[in-house]
Amino acid sequence: MQSKYNPSEVEEKWYKYWNENGFFASTPDATKEPYTIVIPPPNVTGVLHMGHMLNNTIQDILIRRARMMGKNACWVPGTDHASIATEAKVVNKLANEGIKKTDLTREEFLKHAWDWTEKHGGIILEQLKKLGASCDWNRTCFTMDEKRSESVIKVFVDLFNKGLIYRGVRMVNWDPKALTALSDEEVIYKESQGKLYYLRYKVVGDENQYAIVATTRPETIFGDTAICINPNDETKAFLRGKKVIVPIVGREIPVIEDEYVDMEFGTGCLKVTPAHDVNDYMLGEKYNLETIDIFNDNGTLNNYGGTYSGKDRFEVRKEIEAELESKGLLEKVESYVNKVGYSERTDVAIEPKLSMQWFLKMEDLAKPALDAVMNDTLLLHPAKFKNTYRHWMENVKDWCISRQLWWGHRIPAYFLPQGGYVVATTIEEALKLAKEKTGNNDLKIEDLRQDEDCLDTWFSSWLWPISVFDGINNPNNEEINYYYPTSDLVTGPDILFFWVARMIISGYEYRNDFCFKNVYLTGIVRDKLGRKMSKSLGNSPDPIELMDKFGADGVRMGMMLAAPAGNDILFDEALCEQGRNFNNKIWNALRLIKSWEVSETIEQPSASATAIQWFESKLNSSIKEIDDLFNKYRLSEALMEVYKLFWDEFSAWYLEVIKPTYGSPIDKQTYSATLNYFEALLKLLHPFMPFITEELYQAIENRAEKDSIMIASMPKAGVINENILKQFEITKEIVASIRTIRKDKNIANKELLTLNVIGKTSNLLTDVIIKMGNLSSINANAEKSATAINFMIDTTEFSIPLEGNIDVEEEIKKMTAEITYLEGFLKSVNVKLNNERFVQNAKPEIVENERKKKSDAENKIALLNEAIASLKK
Repeated sequence: MQSKYNPSEVEEKWYKYWNENGFFASTPDATKEPYTIVIPPPNVTGVLHMGHMLNNTIQDILIRRARMMGKNACWVPGTDHASIATEAKVVNKLANEGIKKTDLTREEFLKHAWDWTEKHGGIILEQLKKLGASCDWNRTCFTMDEKRSESVIKVFVDLFNKGLIYRGVRMVNWDPKALTALSDEEVIYKESQGKLYYLRYKVVGDENQYAIVATTRPETIFGDTAICINPNDETKAFLRGKKVIVPIVGREIPVIEDEYVDMEFGTGCLKVTPAHDVNDYMLGEKYNLETIDIFNDNGTLNNYGGTYSGKDRFEVRKEIEAELESKGLLEKVESYVNKVGYSERTDVAIEPKLSMQWFLKMEDLAKPALDAVMNDTLLLHPAKFKNTYRHWMENVKDWCISRQLWWGHRIPAYFLPQGGYVVATTIEEALKLAKEKTGNNDLKIEDLRQDEDCLDTWFSSWLWPISVFDGINNPNNEEINYYYPTSDLVTGPDILFFWVARMIISGYEYRNDFCFKNVYLTGIVRDKLGRKMSKSLGNSPDPIELMDKFGADGVRMGMMLAAPAGNDILFDEALCEQGRNFNNKIWNALRLIKSWEVSETIEQPSASATAIQWFESKLNSSIKEIDDLFNKYRLSEALMEVYKLFWDEFSAWYLEVIKPTYGSPIDKQTYSATLNYFEALLKLLHPFMPFITEELYQAIENRAEKDSIMIASMPKAGVINENILKQFEITKEIVASIRTIRKDKNIANKELLTLNVIGKTSNLLTDVIIKMGNLSSINANAEKSATAINFMIDTTEFSIPLEGNIDVEEEIKKMTAEITYLEGFLKSVNVKLNNERFVQNAKPEIVENERKKKSDAENKIALLNEAIASLKK
């Protein structure tokens, strides 16, 4: 073996080996339990970021472990067409070439979009291979490939025929940059520093009276069609039945009365702009008010804006303030902080806008999906997200599923020449329905006009766990019946409603079952200062560069050490360095073992036999703990358990006990047991660190052709001897005390010492203590010696005679100083224990711990006083 582990020489070699031998592949097998994960499909033209690294590392850990547990593990990869994001990239690319989208036909634009997708698509999947992702790449899906597209259209038609999809003019969230409607869930509300403008609306018939109206958006006055007061507000009685004049516009509008108006907010007068505020829209419907849309789709004012026509809404807001002031129509302006909705994709302030859109009725569809989570049929990890989920699902609104985009699944609705429309999976089927609907058998395909809009991206990805197994088009096929419901989903809580809830809804609608049993919700990856990673802050490392520097295993381990489920991850490159150092520790451990000469003839030392007996139980105890942690989805804790087992127990203790003296051979029995333990440790580590574990698994012995650690069986917990585990912990404390004495007294490790046990002792692991403490002997029932250093382990007193190795005066000085410290410590403990409120109110285990501290301190003080008295004799 080389002196250092070199990830770059190992990772590509083993990934190719795994892939070529079909270890990632899965087919239905009735003799095996399926374990299925569907990847949250990243944007097809995206590149790997730290969030992907975390999410896919967790998925790979789960899938590799399931494979080693004997399950038929299937991890389905794929990508999402990402309508808004991809179309925006293509529009920008065309703009750089001097081409406007509006100058192209739909077909011409889509050719550019497909070219872009084919050029940039799939990069992220190749990057996942470098991470070690063991996906079944033969199953790679794309939300706009043929089967997935057919599934989406079929579901739209089905839901329409069930009366769940409808078309209508509604107030929607309009993105003026992407030029499309958004669902409520795609709007992020942020606190914004703005202004509150108090405007004067002259009362018709009394030029000296005004209605003062407070608004954050003075540019929308061009769409005002009423002002509203609360009928219980006597201070506004003078406005009842009157009309007022819209400032600048000069239009007369009525004063209406409704209890919706909050008398305590602003002035108690509300301007009503039905086309540009959802609450105003409802008032407009109730009182049959005129609706005036003053905005173009790009956020500029249209002809209703008068002299401001063609100007951006925010530019108009600044300019109109000056005009209102100059005309005496502005009472005052105040600073004001309010929450403004922004497009999740483009980060532009959304515009409430009346628009003809397609909607999916959600209330009844959501009920079984809500029940499944609340009754724990489907589990969220951590469970704290159940309340968030319940709040969303109990307040679900109809889903606006249409988008004013070309890149995506085109809505399968076809408009008829004489009005009306039909919905069908194909234009041929649409023609047939059109003839039936109109009674006109002379209709031709060219007479029909398909809706220009496409479907929300989430309308395809909500079918993902079903559509990847073609369960919409072929609902009874072998694969959907075998792999569905899937086992686990790993995703972020930010898309708990966008995607997770909707997948659960589609699962119950189309399979009458949940789509996965467990949802593992990761946190957000932040930098070590707690800031969200972003390009603008320059705090988001390139995952590929990290893997080049620390190796994929080092980065995987670094991520997982800081990744408890549901909590944000404070990422620090130092964690990756820790991962790389652990790689080297494992590598060097096998190099050490392999460097030993093995003898078939020498007897096994008793210390080695004891170490084997101890580590067998320690390994079984850890396996039991790791199994429990995986069952609770506490993956970072499971990794830490394996890490400590290898570093603190196997390397620091087991190997040190069984290590032969320099130049001497090791017995065959101990050597074989050691390699078996090393292999078991590699198997426990493999899901977390796949590359180095495969390299070392192959290095332990000559393996059969097509053998691999990733298809080996995961170790199972055996018998745990609690007695030897306890004895070994005492042994560690004894050895640590001996080493401390050597260090304090500057006694070389090669110099033999004697350990005396004062009084009786029981079942000490003397062979291990003698070797690890480099002792000549251990003497039971020994007498105390004035020149010995004493120490207590539990209730047993030990001493090490140091004739000729001790400065009496210096030793008394040190022990006196320690007594002074212990007496101060004892005083602070007694203060607590003498406090009745503390004893009565603190947890029993805390009180008991304080009592133990008191007892230990008193015993140490007594020992030290005895030792001082002996030295003074």
